[in-house]
Amino acid sequence: MNSRLILNSLKKGSNISKFLATNNVTKVVSYKANFLSSLSYSPKCLNLAGPAVTRNQQSSIHFSNVFLNETITIESPVFAESISEGNFVYVKQVGESVKAGEIIANIETDKTILELKAPQDGVIEEYLVEDNSSIKGKSPAVKFKVGAVSGQSAANAEPVSKPVEEKKPEEKKEPKQESTQTPIPTSMPEIPPKPQQPISSVPISQIPVVPFTPSTTQQADINKISGTRNETRIKMNRMRQTIANRLKTAQNTCAMLTTFNEINMGNLVDLRKTYNDQFQKRHKLKLGFMSAFVKASATALMDQPVVNAVIENNEIVYRDYVDISVAVATPKGLVVPVLRNVEKMNYADIEKEIAALGEKARNNSLAIEDMQGGTFTISNGGVFGSLFGTPIINLPQSAILGMHGIFDRPVAINGQVVIRPMMYVALTYDHRLIDGREAVTFLRKIKSAVEDPRTLLLDI
Repeated sequence: MNSRLILNSLKKGSNISKFLATNNVTKVVSYKANFLSSLSYSPKCLNLAGPAVTRNQQSSIHFSNVFLNETITIESPVFAESISEGNFVYVKQVGESVKAGEIIANIETDKTILELKAPQDGVIEEYLVEDNSSIKGKSPAVKFKVGAVSGQSAANAEPVSKPVEEKKPEEKKEPKQESTQTPIPTSMPEIPPKPQQPISSVPISQIPVVPFTPSTTQQADINKISGTRNETRIKMNRMRQTIANRLKTAQNTCAMLTTFNEINMGNLVDLRKTYNDQFQKRHKLKLGFMSAFVKASATALMDQPVVNAVIENNEIVYRDYVDISVAVATPKGLVVPVLRNVEKMNYADIEKEIAALGEKARNNSLAIEDMQGGTFTISNGGVFGSLFGTPIINLPQSAILGMHGIFDRPVAINGQVVIRPMMYVALTYDHRLIDGREAVTFLRKIKSAVEDPRTLLLDI
């Protein structure tokens, strides 16, 4: 049954409900209300249950373009040019009912996680790709039955009530009378004969020892150490493999050297306490410490352009823009979304962009474009309470700034020992391109801009 037959029947003035019921139509073509209104037939032709249908009533008629209970094949999405394949991970099981837009499976790529969603309500009929196996873009992935309901869901929705059987009255059984007297034995019981040979003549040293194999029916909890001395192996996802390879490549490629400094966070803490309420009221965001370090880094990169440069083959590439990658920890691994053109941003712009990218990272909705590029990276281990550390360069960049926790420490100010909130910072740089003078000057510029933000206004 096709759409042309339905339209011809409509023009003849047949009853739609009777027509659909008589011909067992399960598919009609989707047409908009403006298309229905443009057809050259009277509204009386659409005779639904007797009364004539007006033009306004015609606009509420919608047709589906998919067969009911039709099985369709869902393909994997198109990958970016830099991604060739990904890991296909099941989220729903075969035979499970899903709603339109619900996630069926995840595709873990080198840089992000793509979601495969159900186009309509239905049931997963078959997976065409094994769990945790590779899949390429635009490849058949799932056989999906549209509009169907799984047997388990139907059983839960409409439980069948069994008729209650009438209980028959139980017949009373008279207890048998047992004799309470036991017979008196007239002779001694027989003694069992002694065994002539031992039960087993095999020496104990020759008995094979069967090793203990833990049960694999239940999946072990990898986040809990229970002391059962079992080992569980899971496949490393592609994002973690990529992170591992890139970090090792950075160690093998760059001549990494780290320089350190400490920052007195007292003025920035006071600035935050003084203006946080006004800032939050105007921008709907809290004033954090990250925006101060991002802006200070952008200023230092413009002061020392070689730190913003990179080595490609036998050439040095200088950039006239500042794109800063901010490392964000997610359950799947470390991702580094990029803030672009930071040299043109103020504190509020930076906080808004960080909040938007952080929300994407938590929802696993970061696109490849959000993580491509970047001329410098900031890693904030202080959110986990880190005191000190040496970050690793994020290739193909030439330097990375490591922030750490803020702790009260005694420091000497104007010849007196006072307690101040202090933070250690570390700059790891590629010594093939950046000399010690540029690296130390760069880190001192960040220190000055964070300790006294007024220097940014005065450009000193």
